[in-house]
Amino acid sequence: MSPAPPEVSVVVATHDRPRRLAGLLASLRAQRPPGESGFEVIVVDDGSGPATRDLLEHEAAQGALDLRVVTRARSEGPAAARNDGWRAACAPLVAFTDDDCVADPGWLAAGLRAAREHPGAFVQGRTEPNPDELERRGPFSRTLRVTRLGPFYQTCNILYPRTLLEELGGFDAPAYSGPGGEDTDLAWRAIERGCEPVYAPDALVFHAVADLGPVGKLRVAARWTETMSAFARHPRLRRVALHRRVFWKGSHYLLVRALLALLLPRRWHAVRRWLARPYLWHLGHRGRLEGGGLLAAPYFAVHDLVELTAVLRGAVRYRVLVL
Repeated sequence: MSPAPPEVSVVVATHDRPRRLAGLLASLRAQRPPGESGFEVIVVDDGSGPATRDLLEHEAAQGALDLRVVTRARSEGPAAARNDGWRAACAPLVAFTDDDCVADPGWLAAGLRAAREHPGAFVQGRTEPNPDELERRGPFSRTLRVTRLGPFYQTCNILYPRTLLEELGGFDAPAYSGPGGEDTDLAWRAIERGCEPVYAPDALVFHAVADLGPVGKLRVAARWTETMSAFARHPRLRRVALHRRVFWKGSHYLLVRALLALLLPRRWHAVRRWLARPYLWHLGHRGRLEGGGLLAAPYFAVHDLVELTAVLRGAVRYRVLVL
């Protein structure tokens, strides 16, 4: 008698992060799906080096997971890799997570429960910074927290019916060559088709706290140009996600005010102070919150300027008012 097909397929795109990927796979081995529910894991190796290939060969040989590996000869970004993954999936439900996450043991069970309670919906789970890595937080670190439904629907923790992915054609890989925006665009195409998004707070994954260094964090800030196309494509996203309907982040609004203050004549000192003071306060607060104190304020200002420049490139490229 052939085994029952899996109820959910976990799809992971990975590129040269073998240590992080090993942590994720260990957390998937610890999953406790309800009843007789089975699951498969599909890892798409997006042009990684030998360390990732060796890890995946070792995991497959162990046999602890129903693991399949899809290998791409060269990296073309997470959108293309995830498309290869879900198209290879056997289950009617596809759960996406990332190779820099670890899943709570009850993650799949909670996601499945929400999907059963809301047939046809896609399910967003909760994401928190990895508690084992909180000591790494600092001015040059990056992590992710998702504690409510939308509006960006990050693929670090989301489940889609496979039929919905087929109807939508999956992620728009030609439009999104790198990370950022491909997951938001997919979700909003689903919403505009009439699909209901559901939030499942018990479907929990923990996101890495990565110390990128000063240059690495600036590289991330510079990569958001393609992301802005999501705002051009989905007007409703603008209404729910943008600060004052224009600014991608509140810090960008404060930075623009400060830049305007620099452009005004010095004799308008009262107006200049009024414009600049909120951003200066923000930099001090950010130094206390993220680390580095006032000494980190110049770096945060440079980071915001690099990020704002990337957003402006996207605004021009996609003809959308976003800053």
